[in-house]
Amino acid sequence: MKRRDFLRTGVAASAALALPQNLVAAAPGDIPASKNSTYERRQRQEPFHLGMAGYTFRHFDIDQALAFMKRLDVHYLCIKDFHLPLEASAEQIAAFKQKLAEAGVVGYGVGPIYMKSEAEVDRAFAYAKRVGVSLLVGVPNYELLDYAEKAVKQYDIRLAIHLHGPDMKVQGSDRFLYPDATDIWENIKDRDPRMGMCLDIGHNLRYGSDSLRDLKRYHTRVFDMHMKDVTGNTKADRSVELGRGVIDFSEYVRLMRKVGYVGSVSLEYEKDMKDPFFGICESVGYFRGICAATK
Repeated sequence: MKRRDFLRTGVAASAALALPQNLVAAAPGDIPASKNSTYERRQRQEPFHLGMAGYTFRHFDIDQALAFMKRLDVHYLCIKDFHLPLEASAEQIAAFKQKLAEAGVVGYGVGPIYMKSEAEVDRAFAYAKRVGVSLLVGVPNYELLDYAEKAVKQYDIRLAIHLHGPDMKVQGSDRFLYPDATDIWENIKDRDPRMGMCLDIGHNLRYGSDSLRDLKRYHTRVFDMHMKDVTGNTKADRSVELGRGVIDFSEYVRLMRKVGYVGSVSLEYEKDMKDPFFGICESVGYFRGICAATK
């Protein structure tokens, strides 16, 4: 379906909720997330659910992020440590979770968290346990995978390794750190089944890999998905609003349904990160429209 058809039929109506950057903090706190909206009823029929990657709100505090999510009727958040510090006390965690509950938001996981030592692996898993989530989106150095596997077993927390495309090199090497889904698969396929990946479909494509193919191949170990659109399949390409790039989201929705993906599909919006709200609204509306229009 073409973008103009979405606009004509109103399935991108979420864009009307966009707020200027300086007004997000002032979003009315008494507007409830509508659990009975058309979008919400339709979403409950999907095996997956729409969420937000906390990194999207790196320039905004949690109150601003939650007020915006409430306006968008989006109810799932992967928690970043700049909103809830890794060393947060039990009291801080309880207060944070209360804020989420009041906004009708579920913190379904934490991360991404980078781990460059055994102590950082311990800290990340202990943090996830204290927060009370069963999913840790993490980036342990390759040499820490054995230790990370022990932590997965000890804490009974799933580890979704986040891929980075052609953006991050292993220190002292020309090798990229988890550049695509195949690299992660080769490193975890013979390990504990609670070790998997966060499939970032945009970064995967920018590395030159086929994200549709990789979801089909590796879906049994895809525990989380970061959703973004990109202008092409090279390092020079960039993130854009959903529907403005080269990714075929209709095919993604069909494939997620076919393989029975039951995790979160979290928008990680990396364009205009200091003023992302109109782009987020457009992207959320577009994805919801795709879900509605795709058979």
